[in-house]
Amino acid sequence: MMKTVRSSHWLATLTLAAVVALSALPARANTWPLPPTGSRLVGENAYHVVENDGGSLEAIAKKYNVGFLALLQANPGVDPYVPRAGSVLTIPLQTLLPDVPREGIVINLAELRLYYYPPGSNQVTVYPIGIGQLDSDTLTPTMVTTISDKRANPTWTPTANIRARYKAKGIDLPAVVPAGPDNPMGHHAIRLAAYGGVYLIHGTNADFGIGMRVSSGCIRLRDGDIAALFSAVKPGTKVNIINTPIKASVEPDGRRLVEVHQPLSKTLEDDPKTLPIVLNAAMTAFKDDAATDAATMEHAMEVRSGMPADVAAHHPESPDQTI
Repeated sequence: MMKTVRSSHWLATLTLAAVVALSALPARANTWPLPPTGSRLVGENAYHVVENDGGSLEAIAKKYNVGFLALLQANPGVDPYVPRAGSVLTIPLQTLLPDVPREGIVINLAELRLYYYPPGSNQVTVYPIGIGQLDSDTLTPTMVTTISDKRANPTWTPTANIRARYKAKGIDLPAVVPAGPDNPMGHHAIRLAAYGGVYLIHGTNADFGIGMRVSSGCIRLRDGDIAALFSAVKPGTKVNIINTPIKASVEPDGRRLVEVHQPLSKTLEDDPKTLPIVLNAAMTAFKDDAATDAATMEHAMEVRSGMPADVAAHHPESPDQTI
């Protein structure tokens, strides 16, 4: 639950905690050293005290370079348009790396994040993304592919389905949208080889939609993020797109962590907050293990905060059990 600070003493304390947390962040708040052997935990959550006229949740998400829905899930009950002044928001910067090879680009659709592993750097950069809308023509598919091409100041050639969809809204799209401020692909585009090259990782000319299902199937990044990724990757870079709403890790210190995101809706009637989360064999074994507190894990699967939570039946002896 979101808590409102009611005491000036606590407000001062939490403000200091926020400053300390932010000062501990790396130079680029979304780039972290890879964890030690046997660990999948990276990053560190921060805290934000909402000021008077502190802006919308989208503005705060952009400030810390996290996705809108990720910030909303980490702070249930907060007003997305006018967060209450004095409220303390958790900024979800901590995450478990997806359980796939740490190579190239890994995109987890369910958590609306892109992970980039720069070769030879022992680091990972985490970007919030926008993905395809809930429609058979605009879904972003899972795939293992490579980067086939990349272009600065790209033109946009909308598909027939996209033009028809816009037409139904009374908008006549040209056959080709030139580069410039009206181009929804922004200033940079990275083309993926699969499916004939119709899917891209690109920027945007909008100030909203990152961390949401807003695109026509492509992967959308904020302008500064796509510029950085564009300059770092080369054609041939591996791209692995998965859809995993729940991740787990047994950490070297004994913590048993789970990170649960809202599953992607499949129909308009679906409620991501209550959609069943299907556990695969490995996740079922993790839950059924005697070292896991099954009730705590069930609670994490209900809350779906999108942040790592310790579900160990017996917490390791440590002066600080916070994640």
